[in-house]
Amino acid sequence: MPSRAAVALLWLLHFLPLALLAPLGHGLGALLFRFAKKRRHIVRVNLALCFPELDAAGREALARRHFAVLGRSMLERSLFWWASRDRLNRIVQVVGDDRVRALQAAGRPVMLLAPHFVGLDAGGVAVTMRFDIVSIYAEQSDPVFDRLLLAGRSRFGDQQLFSRADGPRATVKAMKAGRPFYYLPDMDFRTKDAIFAPFFGVPAWTITGLSRLSRLAGAVVVPCVTRMLPGSAGYRVEFGEPWEDFPTEDAEADTRRMNAWLEAVVRTMPEQYYWVHRRFKTRPEGEARPYRSKDPESLAAGRRAAST
Repeated sequence: MPSRAAVALLWLLHFLPLALLAPLGHGLGALLFRFAKKRRHIVRVNLALCFPELDAAGREALARRHFAVLGRSMLERSLFWWASRDRLNRIVQVVGDDRVRALQAAGRPVMLLAPHFVGLDAGGVAVTMRFDIVSIYAEQSDPVFDRLLLAGRSRFGDQQLFSRADGPRATVKAMKAGRPFYYLPDMDFRTKDAIFAPFFGVPAWTITGLSRLSRLAGAVVVPCVTRMLPGSAGYRVEFGEPWEDFPTEDAEADTRRMNAWLEAVVRTMPEQYYWVHRRFKTRPEGEARPYRSKDPESLAAGRRAAST
């Protein structure tokens, strides 16, 4: 029942102008920062590990900004589930999609590298309004939200959504048939097909799928980054330049390259990365688990000491 009520509230919110939704989302983020203690701790740990050069006050300010945009993204998701195509075109700017079309015209399979920024849903709807894609779908524990997410991600065009259990064969086949693969490889899924690759100087358990799948499909990797813009300006989806000399025969080196690229993008909008995820939950053997620490400042001090 609560999930149905939440869906009904979101549906009503999608009628509001973005100029009202944005401050409401910031307010929701402030409430989450105050009361979602577990997620607040995860964010503080992540920021201590990734930004040890900031003092405690600077990281706390960054954490608050993160919750503000996180709350915004939660409410504005209603737009991407129910708003009209015309309204979405006004809200979401898209640059560089001609690069994908040029690759398709040349018969090249495409992988869209889409990191977990808070505006990811805006990027997803912008992509599906322009291309028939293939993507991986993670089933949600709540059946109401599961149906809603599935419908929202397939409301435009002819989209193919596979589960992680389906394996890579169907995805590779779809790419070879001309469907861009909207790929989100920057979370710790505890999968075996992963390595420890540096992310902000911290070993992060990172799947090697970008290298492996692009090699199997003969695909070109095109970065696809979504930025949440200030106030009522909406979002901007940026299709970057296709990666050159990728993939190589060295999947580990390719994965390190991916994390280095992602770190550089995160630094351009650090509050917008999805810091509520336990990105460093899998640790090298013998290394302490950081989310058990009660004092994130000690983690930052340890990072600073290790770098001197």
